[in-house]
Amino acid sequence: MEEKEFVVEERSVSGALLVVVALALLAAVGGLFWCYTLQKDFGAATQKLTTAELKNAELNQKLDATNARLRATSETLGQSVGMTQRQLELKAQSILTQQKLAQARIEEAQAATQKQIGAVSTEVSSVKTDVGGVKTDVASTRTDLEATKTQLTRVVGDAGVMSGLIATNHDELEVLKHKGDRNYYEFTLQKGQQPMLLSSIKLQLKKADQKHSRYTLNVSADDRNIEKKDKNLDEPVQFYTGKDPVLYEIVVNSIEKNKVSGYLSTPKGGKTATP
Repeated sequence: MEEKEFVVEERSVSGALLVVVALALLAAVGGLFWCYTLQKDFGAATQKLTTAELKNAELNQKLDATNARLRATSETLGQSVGMTQRQLELKAQSILTQQKLAQARIEEAQAATQKQIGAVSTEVSSVKTDVGGVKTDVASTRTDLEATKTQLTRVVGDAGVMSGLIATNHDELEVLKHKGDRNYYEFTLQKGQQPMLLSSIKLQLKKADQKHSRYTLNVSADDRNIEKKDKNLDEPVQFYTGKDPVLYEIVVNSIEKNKVSGYLSTPKGGKTATP
């Protein structure tokens, strides 16, 4: 009976031992698996750490380079700011100098202008005095001109006889007509035309020299021809005609190319003229 109990107890111990061994093996296998897994995770973590350290080193290197560039830029900027400040100061000094020079030139010009104004004022006063004298001279000259005009319009004709008043244009001729002393006939002669009948005579233009104010014409009166050669502008051209010869005058007061204009003057009432 005891032997059976021993065998049963021995079997029970063996079974428990096997269970323990099995559990131990399982625990060992589990530990090995956990160690493997842990080692794998540790390797991965180590690799990640290494990669992170490499990246960190690269970032540090880039950061150092950036800091170096920033320091260089800061130094360059500081130098540029210093140079700009210096340039501004020099520019300001130059502007101030130019302003002073400009102010000096303005003051000098103003002084010169004031001096010129004073001189001009003196000259104006002198000119006023001169103008007063000129007015007096003009009045005197005008009187002399009127007298000279009267003398010039009474000239000796080509026949040696003192002529009456001479009209040098149409307006003056109208004045003479209104005086009523003589008869006046206006004419315009063209070179190459047939003789023109005026009063009792005929006139024909032979030549007109505009440059030298001279002309030549033929006068037909009392069945005879008279050539009046190289006569001058406003010169009284005189001749006698009629049974009781009276003085006729021709005055040419305009000479153009191949054309002359003027008037014929004859006595009124058949008066005879004294040579």
